[in-house]
Amino acid sequence: MSGASMKQIKTRIKSVESTRQITKAMELVATSKLRRAKERAEASRPYRKVMERAIAGLHSAAGENPSVFITGREVQRTCYIVIAGDRGLAGGYNANLFRMIKAMLTPGDCVLPIGKKALEYYRRSGCEILSDFFSVTATVGTGDCAQIAGLLCEGYEAGRFDRVVVAFTYFQSMLSQVPQTHQLLPIALSQEKEDYGDALIEGDPVELIAKIIPQYLSGVLYTCLCEATASEHGARRTAMNSANKNATEIIDTLVLKYNRARQAVITQEITEIVSGAEAL
Repeated sequence: MSGASMKQIKTRIKSVESTRQITKAMELVATSKLRRAKERAEASRPYRKVMERAIAGLHSAAGENPSVFITGREVQRTCYIVIAGDRGLAGGYNANLFRMIKAMLTPGDCVLPIGKKALEYYRRSGCEILSDFFSVTATVGTGDCAQIAGLLCEGYEAGRFDRVVVAFTYFQSMLSQVPQTHQLLPIALSQEKEDYGDALIEGDPVELIAKIIPQYLSGVLYTCLCEATASEHGARRTAMNSANKNATEIIDTLVLKYNRARQAVITQEITEIVSGAEAL
């Protein structure tokens, strides 16, 4: 029995060691990708503030003819853009985001999922999907963001939905990633009065806003995508690091059990030898 028990423990130790090698490799890959993703996310953050200030200046110049993309209306239907990951093994990265959106969804709302996990989740839930074309987060670039922005502007202007909200995970640090939402349409401008100086505006401000809005939405979506990518790598790195520590603890416990079982076998053999010698 002891021999069989020792063999089972040894087999399990090898299995856990093999798993630890995989999780360690995944942690190293996530760490290497995280640095570039973090730099890209931090570099993209000022874009939103600059564009919002420019739109606010045009809106102020429009006077009594506000743009349809800025003036709000009664919200009967909301479109949610949900940016999730393409793979699992990232702790609660995807689950936390889906849980937050589930609490916000109302009957009649639609979803535009970005990422394999988001598309799979909302297909299972039966929620109306606006488009399933952007199913791989890793391949979504600036051109795809521009395409999404055009689709959203067209749907909002046509009245197919009354509000557009993007949901993503904000990268705070390597150990902290926070799911959050940001309203894209109608654009919520700051109520603070700003001095725009002697800026000259050529053309109709409302027409200029209509041309700038798709570019603004495209840029904001790209910044959210950068934040989500950095958050996914950070969450995966943390999850794999925790898995490595757990695997090490399991191996230490199994090695202790193996040594005890081996000691029991040795003690039993010595006892049998001594008993045989005394019998002679």
